[in-house]
Amino acid sequence: MLKAKSKRKFLSLLVAAMMTVGLSTSVTARADGNTTKPTDTKVIDIISFNDFHGALDPSGKTPGMSKFVGAIKEYQKANPNTIVVSGGDNYQGTAMSNLTYGEPVSKMFKEIGLVASAIGNHEYDWGTKYMDQWQKDGGFEFLACNIYDKNTSKPITYAEPYKIVEMDGIKIGFIGLATPETQFKTKSENVAGLEFRDPVKAATEWADKLKSEDKVDVVIALTHLGASQAADGTITGEATDLTKVASIDGIIAGHTHNQVSGYVNGKPIIEGYYSGRTLANLKMTFSAADNKLISIEPKADTLYNRADTLKDDPNALAIYKEYRDRLQPILDEVVGITDTELSHDRFKHQGTSPLGKWTCDVMRKEAGTQIGITNGGGLRTSIAKGNITMGNLYEVMPFDNTLVTMKITGAQLKKVIEHGIYNDKYGWVQVSGVKVYYDKDKEAGNRISDMFLDDGTKIEMDKLYSVVTNDFMSTGGDEYDFSGAIDMHDTNIPIRDALVKALKALGDKHLVYDYSNPLINGKAPVAPVEDDKNTGNAEKLPQTGSVISTESVAAVGIIMIIIGSAVIIDRKKKNAA
Repeated sequence: MLKAKSKRKFLSLLVAAMMTVGLSTSVTARADGNTTKPTDTKVIDIISFNDFHGALDPSGKTPGMSKFVGAIKEYQKANPNTIVVSGGDNYQGTAMSNLTYGEPVSKMFKEIGLVASAIGNHEYDWGTKYMDQWQKDGGFEFLACNIYDKNTSKPITYAEPYKIVEMDGIKIGFIGLATPETQFKTKSENVAGLEFRDPVKAATEWADKLKSEDKVDVVIALTHLGASQAADGTITGEATDLTKVASIDGIIAGHTHNQVSGYVNGKPIIEGYYSGRTLANLKMTFSAADNKLISIEPKADTLYNRADTLKDDPNALAIYKEYRDRLQPILDEVVGITDTELSHDRFKHQGTSPLGKWTCDVMRKEAGTQIGITNGGGLRTSIAKGNITMGNLYEVMPFDNTLVTMKITGAQLKKVIEHGIYNDKYGWVQVSGVKVYYDKDKEAGNRISDMFLDDGTKIEMDKLYSVVTNDFMSTGGDEYDFSGAIDMHDTNIPIRDALVKALKALGDKHLVYDYSNPLINGKAPVAPVEDDKNTGNAEKLPQTGSVISTESVAAVGIIMIIIGSAVIIDRKKKNAA
């Protein structure tokens, strides 16, 4: 029998020995509660980005092509088991990419070893003629399981519904999904023959097939479906609907230009901001013994937060310089100078922005119409004070949209503008030539109280007004409805060219833009006023079309006569007394 003191000593030694064994055998928690040694696991990193939009030039938070490639190669060097994919909207968006129809972007994709990409809505901005060439030059495959040809009822020929990537003995299945919003977020004629089927139904069909027939170890949805993340971490958006699909293990989102990293219904979901500013990462851990999935951890690497650590990749830098030198004379041409910043943010700016109003002013002057209307999403960035180059204008307006003129009634005009007020889906409508008063507290579609032309004439619901918009909106883009228009005519004049023409017309003069927001939250003045607090600018609306009717004026006059007579009678009585 051991004495009490000896027992305590023995137990202490035993506990210490067990702790030593525990420390020497590091463990990793499994999703099912079991543990396994790190040496018994395999780790595969999926690095993704989305909405690159041809952002090859370094600017502000955008790292540019060479540093972006360098960052991806860091991951590949750290873990050879790294797969690089894209969530779509790769090419269209900057002068360097637009003028070459994406050539340098494809070369960049080849450099990083891009495996697959979802098809974004802006992949269709130039039709489908470049789809095959992009894949060939970039060494990747487009994936889309929910885009079908209406004529054949078969999947499109320039994309595969899924792709299986085998790495370190693990079979990873990627299914591609496009947003149904593509029907409204590119030129309608470019997608007229396509059907965008329900993403959840399509994903269920193909994810189940991958698991049951192809026996993949994990299924990742590679999508151009939107997501957003609140400050408290809550994730919402159409991409989250895929968490309902049992066979899907992880989701890569895009389209909304947001940074997202977290879980919905226990499933990881990521989105990598836009323009290469963030790399999203799904870190997958598997059991080495049976290739069973242990965990998927979502991460976001915000590159601009560690800009000092980013290094230029020599190969990518050489490619960039080649195209930069070739296009330099075009990109660096100064077409005008502005003494004021023309800012724009289609969601944050309440109403028409300075850039939006200037653009609409140029549009209606070029087209000779009373009113100009464009969509907030058609303008992609602000114009800074100072020199305006051709490269700047390609960044502002990367789309090759044209001016379309028409005549619509006041009632149709009201409907169009109502659609763009507090539109959280597409952003604010941009207008000029008309002053619109609305009540933000009323329900959508019933906010506008009064509308006036710039000369003060009140817009009447049954009268026709001449309007210019872009060809994207005129055919239902961003769900704007011009179906009742008459005398609709596509001028085939690119809006970007009209902006260049307007700037060059200034000659040596600078653009000094006196901005006032034509969308005003508040009631219209009933008479000329010296200062309108809603706009911060002096405003005098003529009496033409005044909200005070002639009947009201007559009634006020009669009342004044009666009051005047009463005063006179009262004075006579007092004098008589």
